[in-house]
Amino acid sequence: MNAAQRLDDVSWQAVFGHDEPYPEQADGIDAAIEAAADDGFLVVEGACGTGKTMLALTAGVDRVRDPDSTYERVVVLTSVKQQLRQFEADLQTINGNLPEDWRPVSGLTLVGKADVCPYSRANVAGIDDETVYDRCEGLRDRTRNLVGEDGATSAGALVSEARSTQTGLLDSGATDGPAYLSAAGEPTPYLPETADYEDTEYCPFYATFLDDLPEDGDPIEAVPFDLTDRGHVDTAELIQLSAGYGTCPHSVMGAVLPHVEVVLGNYYHAFDPQTVGSFTGALVDEETFVVCDEAHMLEPRVRDLVSDGVGMETLRDAEQELTRVIQPIAFEQSASESTSTGSENADAELIRAELGDADVTLSELREVRTFVSDLRSEIDRRVKAHLDRALPDWRADLTRLDDDELPLRDPEDPAVDELTEWAADAGYDKGTWIRAEAVGAIVARILNEAEDEDVRRAAPAAGRALANWARTDHVSYFREIELSRTWDESERENAWRRAYNARLALHNCVPGEAIAERLGEFGGGVLMSATLEPMDIFREVTGLDALAAAGRPIEERTYGLSFPESNRASFAVDVPKFTHENRGGRGESNPTRRAHVDAVADISRSPGNVLVGMPNYAEAAWMAESLRAELDRPVLLDESSGDDETEALKAEFFGGEPKVLVTSLRGTLTEGVDYRGDRLAAAAVCGVPLIDTSSPRTRALRTAYDRRFGSDGQSGRSGFETALTVPAIRKARQAIGRVIRGPEEVGIRALVDARYARASWDSVREYLPEAEREEFGPVSPDLLGYGVEQFWSAADSE
Repeated sequence: MNAAQRLDDVSWQAVFGHDEPYPEQADGIDAAIEAAADDGFLVVEGACGTGKTMLALTAGVDRVRDPDSTYERVVVLTSVKQQLRQFEADLQTINGNLPEDWRPVSGLTLVGKADVCPYSRANVAGIDDETVYDRCEGLRDRTRNLVGEDGATSAGALVSEARSTQTGLLDSGATDGPAYLSAAGEPTPYLPETADYEDTEYCPFYATFLDDLPEDGDPIEAVPFDLTDRGHVDTAELIQLSAGYGTCPHSVMGAVLPHVEVVLGNYYHAFDPQTVGSFTGALVDEETFVVCDEAHMLEPRVRDLVSDGVGMETLRDAEQELTRVIQPIAFEQSASESTSTGSENADAELIRAELGDADVTLSELREVRTFVSDLRSEIDRRVKAHLDRALPDWRADLTRLDDDELPLRDPEDPAVDELTEWAADAGYDKGTWIRAEAVGAIVARILNEAEDEDVRRAAPAAGRALANWARTDHVSYFREIELSRTWDESERENAWRRAYNARLALHNCVPGEAIAERLGEFGGGVLMSATLEPMDIFREVTGLDALAAAGRPIEERTYGLSFPESNRASFAVDVPKFTHENRGGRGESNPTRRAHVDAVADISRSPGNVLVGMPNYAEAAWMAESLRAELDRPVLLDESSGDDETEALKAEFFGGEPKVLVTSLRGTLTEGVDYRGDRLAAAAVCGVPLIDTSSPRTRALRTAYDRRFGSDGQSGRSGFETALTVPAIRKARQAIGRVIRGPEEVGIRALVDARYARASWDSVREYLPEAEREEFGPVSPDLLGYGVEQFWSAADSE
């Protein structure tokens, strides 16, 4: 079953959701279709308001509906929830304007288990956002064991028992609690607790899915609704249709996945190896038209997804799990020390059988356990030695300890790391590291068989990270020990673990190869953002040049703002560079800091809301405090916080009288947030938001880019440019792009720093697209206030 409707008279004009496309949209749709026909990709930089979402969806749906096309689906990937909602809205617009004889385009939004599990959403049965994955896997395992081969019952019997319990409660007239569990406002057939069969807990929703699952057929047959005329199924509708019927929404999502025409998801749905391997692998093939939205984030997002690591707590738990598997056999084999009971002998028998099936020996389990134990001791020794060097009296006051990094090699001289060398000297070769993965997997399997607990085992994660440590090279990857500030009262008073979480980190510095490999598995598609320039750097660092060299066409389009120039003023304010050397500490009063406050204050006198982006949260706090002394309007400060706090801050900013909102350019309020209409009158960016250039990880990143993309690369640009400067400029451009998003919107965009205004050895003006360089004319600080006043006077007179 596939919901696609192949029509001989298909045309993208019939798919397009509005009466007429912008000229840029029409050009981009044609280019995307042409590139995809040759298994290629279109790379689009389009200013806010260009209509990139509709452009990409129209091209993709056209390919899926065309009878001569090999494409079966469109997969949209984005890193911003706001953009996911925009794709949902545009798909609904497409469906609302299709020809009358066309079926609606089927679609599905992918989310995690916590978002769709009825128990997790209601926070009942011991299941919430933190426990849902472990509890779900445990409940599923027990449900399958009950109904599988040699199981005690059938899926149908479990479903009947769960439903009869509900019926019995209703018949009894009980009034001391809810009679049923609701999900997304829809009542389900089950109680708020999980079900039991002869003292074995199971999930009735999953039992229903198994009961409906055909023995040899397609899982789509277990889906309790028809996709044919439904159009896009969002999260709420998926839950209502599934849980309301009584089946598992997450299982239904997986069954529907290969059969819809448009799938909306996150980058990890295509680039995270574990997610692809366990859930979304069916989407990654040559029949998929992929859309990478917010593609300026593709490189950093994938870098995180293909990096790895393991914490000290995970290593400790893995060692304990290894011990729990080894001990029953050790007790059985040592008659002089044996205190084993029949249960322990049964455990030993189970363990021997599982080891035999997995081709893993007891000696290998013992070797890995000893290795993990010694590794923990070596990490402990290194952390203590580092703290003794950096802060000799650290034990006297652990509250002084900040986040820290312990590089395991010179960040600027790729070589084998010190921990690998230590292991080799201790007798642990590459094979030991790699064997940890197979050992970890079998340990988890044995414990899940032997112990009735819904917990995520540590051994598989630890084993995978240790194996990857040995498999990866030492140029593209950088290894270090990360120390993250925490506080654990259970640790000894003078132990570093009281103040720190330690983690072995394996950083993929140059993810372009992983990006190119995964993109190469798709049939073609579109990569798009408002900030991709310089294109040569984007193509090189994301591996697109490698795909082009392999014969995959790569087309480019750049579309600037097409809205009236009279509706906007763009300033590159020539004030002193907001560098660490120039600005000094936050408590200082110097010409650089005073100049930036004065410039931002001039812009903040605009008649409406003003967004101010600073290089980091600490400088944002300083700027907010300084502006409160200068302005007679509210000044809000965005701090690093959770989603709820951020949403509340946005609501406060948008409501009532005009305000100033100061945030970090590395936060969440300068990208993907919709400041449509009159929500924003101006945006100012102070400084260039470079990440900490002194940290070992950043130095290693810069070195890796120097070696990969420096003088020998196509761009011939330094690692500092490709790895640090260009991403920072994209952050700044994203922030100022919040202001003008439609033909009727009016506002000011300001880049406040001499590096944007004029040429110098560290100027960043060249990284702005040509059209923006022309618009962002340099302005002296003494004329800025006049320019702001004149712009708004002219705007008011129109």
